[in-house]
Amino acid sequence: MKIKSIFSDGEKIPVKYTADEEDINPSLEISGIPEGAKTLALIVDDPDAPIGTWVHWLVWNIPASKTKIEENSVPGIQGINDFRKRDYGGPNPPSGTHRYFFKLYALDSELNLPEGSKKAELEKAMQGHILATAQLIGKYSR
Repeated sequence: MKIKSIFSDGEKIPVKYTADEEDINPSLEISGIPEGAKTLALIVDDPDAPIGTWVHWLVWNIPASKTKIEENSVPGIQGINDFRKRDYGGPNPPSGTHRYFFKLYALDSELNLPEGSKKAELEKAMQGHILATAQLIGKYSR
């Protein structure tokens, strides 16, 4: 399984998709979704945050038939990010260059998880259901 966006792996995330401009999610193209996958889940986080990994976006129960997550969209059920919102929160580093991990999971079932759940709850719900993973890393600094 692969995930692509307007920026390549390891490249800078365009400012449009950060807190410095429109603060909307970039489009993501998905390929190689395995047979048997029923849903997808996406975790976007920043392990370089000064207080530990900062969660920017949590989405699950994205239909496995979806090969593109559109820009500025809500493709599934959203969890609470570390900005305390059920939404995409773009890069907003206090200093330096941070890495933003877009982690995609192909799952063999829908998750029975309420909207507004947190990352730990999502990760626990996914245990035993992950068929494949893909990752894209974007960087951002001011």
